[in-house]
Amino acid sequence: MAAVSKTFEHVKAMILAAHEGVTPGEKVNFYNSWAETYDQDLAFLDYRAPSLAVSSISSHFSGDREAAVVLDVACGTGLVAKQMKRHGFGHFVGIDGSEAMLMLARESGLYQDLKQSMLGEGPLPVQKGLFDVVVIVGALSVGHVPVGVVRELCKSTKPGGHVCMTTRSNDTNVEYKAALERELKQMEAEGLWTCVEVSEVEDWERGVAEEEVGYISGAVYLYKKVAHCTTTKM
Repeated sequence: MAAVSKTFEHVKAMILAAHEGVTPGEKVNFYNSWAETYDQDLAFLDYRAPSLAVSSISSHFSGDREAAVVLDVACGTGLVAKQMKRHGFGHFVGIDGSEAMLMLARESGLYQDLKQSMLGEGPLPVQKGLFDVVVIVGALSVGHVPVGVVRELCKSTKPGGHVCMTTRSNDTNVEYKAALERELKQMEAEGLWTCVEVSEVEDWERGVAEEEVGYISGAVYLYKKVAHCTTTKM
């Protein structure tokens, strides 16, 4: 039991460090150093966000999955693409700020293209209006990327395409989550997209903060870009 406890304490320390508000450069360096054990650490944490997001997409996507072009934003090592591949999707473009993470994503063989880019520091380095599905898992939280990034996700999506986003619902992320939801609803009011589904999930991942016992909660948001929307409106 001591070995298991020590391992969990190590993973907790890594997750807490990832949530700290630091400069973009320091954040990238942190993820570069974490890349090799990232998948194993998240598995130990029972991190369910990738599978929950992909389940939401799969439930509502009615097009040709093999032909669909998916933009995986903050793709990391490729956890989301691996899940989507199991659901029949076959064409992936990934974006991440960490070159070490991208190296592992490249080794997965799942992506047709991978781009290194810091989210929130300008437009996404992809063609606007190209993607059938745009997904971002894990990055929309305090200390990671600004809420305004969701507008870039919408710009990258085809009219009629889907955008899937996740965030945590624990105490340290409450203000960010509220700001995110205000932006999502504002964009809906502007006629940019419509809400397909919002799923509040209790067992999101094992809590790592001292006051968190058991699992923390999280949320999955699925939006559909309006068919008549053009990027000039944004």
